[in-house]
Amino acid sequence: MNELAGALSPYLRQHAANPVAWRQWSAAALAEAAERDVPVLISIGYSTCHWCHVMAHESFEDKTVADAINSRFVAVKVDREERPDLDAVYMQATMAITGQGGWPMTVFAFPDGTPFFAGTYFPKSHFLRLLDAVHTAWTTQREELEHQGAAIVEASAQTGPAFADVTVACPLDGPCPPAPPIRTDLLDAAAATTLASADTVNGGFGAAPKFPSVPALRFLCDAYVRTGDAALLDHVKLTAERMARGGIYDQLEGGFARYSVDAEWTVPHFEKMLYDNAELLWLYARLYGEDALFARVADETAAFLLERFSTEEGAFAAAFDADTDGVEGLTYVWTVRELEAVLGEDAAWAAEVFGIDPANPNFEHGANVLELPRDPRDSARWEAVRHRLLAARRLRAQPGRDDKVVAAWNGLAIAALAEYASRTGHRDSLLAAERAAELLRRVHIGADGRLARASLAGVASEAPGILEDYAAVALGFLRLGGDWTARAQGLIEQIREHFTDFEGGFYDTAADAEALVTRPADVHDGPTASGWALAAAAMLEAFQVTGEETYKDDAWRAVARAEPVMAANPRFTAGLHAAAEALARAQRTELSTGDGELSTGGNLLLPLDYRTCCSRWKKAIWLRRDGGDTRGFANVAIPRPRAALQPRAVPAGAASSMERGGGGAPGPPPTARNCRPDGRESHSASSYICLPLGKRRAYVCEL
Repeated sequence: MNELAGALSPYLRQHAANPVAWRQWSAAALAEAAERDVPVLISIGYSTCHWCHVMAHESFEDKTVADAINSRFVAVKVDREERPDLDAVYMQATMAITGQGGWPMTVFAFPDGTPFFAGTYFPKSHFLRLLDAVHTAWTTQREELEHQGAAIVEASAQTGPAFADVTVACPLDGPCPPAPPIRTDLLDAAAATTLASADTVNGGFGAAPKFPSVPALRFLCDAYVRTGDAALLDHVKLTAERMARGGIYDQLEGGFARYSVDAEWTVPHFEKMLYDNAELLWLYARLYGEDALFARVADETAAFLLERFSTEEGAFAAAFDADTDGVEGLTYVWTVRELEAVLGEDAAWAAEVFGIDPANPNFEHGANVLELPRDPRDSARWEAVRHRLLAARRLRAQPGRDDKVVAAWNGLAIAALAEYASRTGHRDSLLAAERAAELLRRVHIGADGRLARASLAGVASEAPGILEDYAAVALGFLRLGGDWTARAQGLIEQIREHFTDFEGGFYDTAADAEALVTRPADVHDGPTASGWALAAAAMLEAFQVTGEETYKDDAWRAVARAEPVMAANPRFTAGLHAAAEALARAQRTELSTGDGELSTGGNLLLPLDYRTCCSRWKKAIWLRRDGGDTRGFANVAIPRPRAALQPRAVPAGAASSMERGGGGAPGPPPTARNCRPDGRESHSASSYICLPLGKRRAYVCEL
């Protein structure tokens, strides 16, 4: 009997009316397979997956197919967003068998979970033949299947990445070496390799289908900070502009679709994911001062998150479907006649503005995805047209929304909204981030400090949090600051206790989690940075906020352990490369007696020779000498914070930052005129604030 009606996952509930006797993944389901002596059919997908819907309509809603499954298999449905651990294990097996992966994922396994055959989408006729073939092999060639299953598990284990032994250089009880965990020439090579795969015309990387690849863009930003290589930042800005003007961006409402099916960002796969919009909000917030287009997209994306992704409980939903009433993109696309019906005499002007060629529609059945090739001169008319079209679009049938709250994705959204608020002073975004954090604290974090992966309507799933959940939520909490810092530290302690491999790296699943056929430990990025990279970033952020050196040592070991994989595949380990860049900066900017220039009056003048990507100046400074003694440093000139930010005092030995709004070329370093001998500013127009003599603290000018 189908048991999915009581599932927490909206994706599983979509299959509750199927004639297939679906079970949720559980020990009881596997025990039933053992008792009946039948294989387990594991179908893995997610709620906004187009081809998952197609296979459901073709096969899982069909009684003939259901009878073939129910009589010879135990059928298990898995939401990959709720159980990414299962998805990772069986995707690895699928890749080992077929050389490629995707969703829906179709896996046949022994009752102990060992896979012996796998694939992705199968049309109904092929799927029926496959069910017959697997049943025949199970009943007549069991021994061969057992050998095949063992070989798949062994191949999956052997294809895991090779890691470095770093505990000799940096034992687990620390401290780590003062040198960066990866040489800067290797970081330069990684940036060059990443840029070599760039599409220099359309932005992004590679050909179709094209994904935003924010981890790679973040790495290029960080590499630009260190090197000043304008080509790195130029590609980030090119990509941001092309995406903002393409169909992957919703030109009426804001927000980004998951990816583009073409290389020009024209036709999206229409599903909208929380993680994409969170990561892209971060990107456009960092570019906020570079161009009015980037500022507008950041504003609209933040508004889209708050208005369309917010749940009643205060957090953010997972995703919007690509399909409406079974038709992909139905809500979003426009024919010329539909434009005319809504806009009347403005229709022809709007078609030109939105890049529509009536003779050559860019989508199916004569419809068009709206783009914005260039900003219209008449901005007031354009805003009026957008408003009228959006109002008409909202009267159409709307795509479904997956309302489950995923911990990791909410952590990314919290961090992005806090970053956006710090740059714009947008209080509603900060309040929304705090509400989401409160929901995670109240619903997802148990009394034992452990984190649930997902929740729905304020009820936590039994699915445990994985590494990316703990790390992303910790990052979000750290960006909020205040009381959230201690809560973030609690999550980092959970990572240390339950996810470490005791050699400097991490597993994706906790040591006491359900034992699967393999225990994944992956450093490769997906749409977001890997859990490993997020953990390193969270630990480095914790170090910058608290000054606790053991956090930096943990981040150092995590990056150094993964160095062989990073060197072999820099394009898809960009998250860790970004962490390595941050660590290189932190190691390089320790101040000693000889660093800086002591001016008359006893001021330590720090050079402004580093600048961050995207309209922000930043340099990590450690105000310490000889174990944290700040005596000998007099006044330190650091840039004045922007008006929208409130500096926070941190103890000596902690990391501080230098920040100044605005883009353009680096300004001159501070001079002795900026600070008077008593530590007060010499004139009101100064771009710097001065720390009084003997004051043992610095100011952090970012959330």
